[in-house]
Amino acid sequence: MDYTKKPFYLSENDLQWVENTFSQMTTEDKINQVFVDMLWNNAPKEVAASVREYNVGGFRYNNQSAEKIWMQNKTIQENSKIPALIAANVEAGGNGAVSGGTKLGEGIAVAATGNPQNAYYMGYYGCREAAAVGCNWTFAPVSDVDLNWRNCVIPTRCFGNDADTVLKMSLEYMRGAKDAGVACCMKHFPGDGCDERDQHLATTVNTLSCEEWDATFGKIYQGMIDAGVPSIMVGHIMQPAYSRHFRPELSDEEIMPATIAPELLQGLLRGKLGFGGLIITDATHMVGITSKKRRRDFLPEMLMSGCDMILYFRDREEDYGYLREALADGRLTMERLDEAVHTILAFKAMLKLHEKQENHTLVAPREGLSVIGSREHKDKAAEIIHESITLVKNTKNQLPLTPEKQKRLIIYPVESGGIVSKLKNRKNPVAKVLAEELEKQGFEVTVYRLNPLKYLSPKGVNGKKALAETTIQEFTSTYDAVIVLANVSSFSTTNERSLHWTIPMGPEIPWYASELPTIAISVAHPFHLLDIPMVPTYINTYNGSREALRQTVEKLTGKSQFIGKSPVDAYCGMWDTRL
Repeated sequence: MDYTKKPFYLSENDLQWVENTFSQMTTEDKINQVFVDMLWNNAPKEVAASVREYNVGGFRYNNQSAEKIWMQNKTIQENSKIPALIAANVEAGGNGAVSGGTKLGEGIAVAATGNPQNAYYMGYYGCREAAAVGCNWTFAPVSDVDLNWRNCVIPTRCFGNDADTVLKMSLEYMRGAKDAGVACCMKHFPGDGCDERDQHLATTVNTLSCEEWDATFGKIYQGMIDAGVPSIMVGHIMQPAYSRHFRPELSDEEIMPATIAPELLQGLLRGKLGFGGLIITDATHMVGITSKKRRRDFLPEMLMSGCDMILYFRDREEDYGYLREALADGRLTMERLDEAVHTILAFKAMLKLHEKQENHTLVAPREGLSVIGSREHKDKAAEIIHESITLVKNTKNQLPLTPEKQKRLIIYPVESGGIVSKLKNRKNPVAKVLAEELEKQGFEVTVYRLNPLKYLSPKGVNGKKALAETTIQEFTSTYDAVIVLANVSSFSTTNERSLHWTIPMGPEIPWYASELPTIAISVAHPFHLLDIPMVPTYINTYNGSREALRQTVEKLTGKSQFIGKSPVDAYCGMWDTRL
């Protein structure tokens, strides 16, 4: 690989540093460099000791306060013999890099604005906050294409279902990140969004033909590579068409996820697409890879297939032992390990980490933390929210809602997220915030909470009993309108994102859509019309923050216009969801 060319463009001095550094490395040093470690609120002394002993190639971490992350990353760099890559998932803004960081908007929200400039701000402001705490690498943009509305991994994270839009937005994100001094890592090659399953839970499949792939994912990857994307994250995703294109002899059982498929990494990504940057695996504890082969086998195979870096240890000493073992028996060659390490060092040289180490500027001064959550960033986030909130459906012209006509509202919250979502929303649930914002506008609001234990019987949960507690006449004389509020944002706990009601045939399910004006609002997953096609008014906010809910109320009451355009088929390809 010629590191003087795209995407690294190294100078003679940069190359000299790469070669000098490489020449002083032991085999153990090289093994250390191919790993990206995960920190989880580790104490500074523990971080310092680990870095001095192992000096791994890079780090990711759990979000904490700006001061703690800044000190952690400063500790990493001050104790690193070879400067470290420090990465964050700046997918939606600085909130992916630090607690209190500004969420500019999920990919789908930015795409809903129809303005690629907002993707630039997503990258620029987000990475500006990440850089303030010492990050130099963003695992973004999410350049997947949502071709299957049932997909449960990327529907809010990516820029929609149109390849041209995804490319435009990805390019602008990359430009913004670069202006903030942070390197991009687009993901998830060969492309998520076809399979409805989650690669955290199962190996997934990009089902497109070679021609279909070229016209969608291929167009995006080629466009980003031509524009100089310096790194790509590879998913545990199979692409049978291209695997068979390069290796026709493969049986079904021999088709592997891209992370261990040399035909996809070397034949397609390096060869056909001409990518000359760094290739990193997605997380190696995902079942998408662990279910295919033993860890002792797939770790060296990842490197031999063409990956340069491995994301996360399971057990550090065990993983190191697997690579030493593979070097000893020939399953991993020293030539390939050396090539990977050269690429890692070249990536670091591209970022001028060696010069910053010499100048003691690897981590910005503490004063720079003031940019995190700044008014400038929050104002832009509010603009994106305003431009993105989408009125998908309003077939009975039920809007605007006003306290004069529909003063008494009932909110039915559906919060079927996993434990992380539930813990996050425990203190300030989305329904409570929405109720508060509605009350500020003069509405009287009831937030419905059902206790399923009340309706247990020897024969099961009696939903009919709960439903019958209030007659239709009582219900319609008590309330003037109903809001169904969906906050479904599970992460890696299920292969679906449907609405889950508390009890069978209970009072939350929209039986009332024929009795009272009914509005459904989803703050996360954009495809709930499949579950509730009977609601005549449906809104996607793509965001459950107070600001997003405040602006939603403004739009519900006619004080602000809905201007967002759905970048996905929110009707889920069904005719009845449009009625």
